[in-house]
Amino acid sequence: MMRRGGAIVSDGAGAGGEEFAPPPARPASVQEQQLESFQTEFSFTLPRGYVDRHGKVHREGKMRLATARDELLPTFDDYVKKNPAYLTIILLARVVTQLGTLSGSEIDSTLMESLYAADLAFLQDLYRRVNSEGTTRALVICPSCNEEISVDVAGGRLGES
Repeated sequence: MMRRGGAIVSDGAGAGGEEFAPPPARPASVQEQQLESFQTEFSFTLPRGYVDRHGKVHREGKMRLATARDELLPTFDDYVKKNPAYLTIILLARVVTQLGTLSGSEIDSTLMESLYAADLAFLQDLYRRVNSEGTTRALVICPSCNEEISVDVAGGRLGES
């Protein structure tokens, strides 16, 4: 007998001459597989884009999943108390982590207020999808063939959804 890579194997002198190796690695459980593929950040492409003070358009971005804290803290904000519709602005400012070359503290409620209405509506829908449904994909019916197909509503390259 001798040791090979932490396993004890027979040198052929044992009964039957077979090698003894550790059992094969067990397959990952369904729960372990889900944890490995758990997505917490979602890429998106705004329909219009945020135009910064230098005239640069920022369309590509990332949004993270919201936490309970993200949803609770804005309810204590004075702006939200005066105008509950402002909750959306503060909430999106908390969960959008990147927009073009902007990130972190550069993404705030002032930036969210400056978005075009179409982009704000897009981010609201994306927020709902990733936090309620866990995906940016949606089932749609093709108007030509009436087949149900799955599309990524977060967008991508030109010509994509």
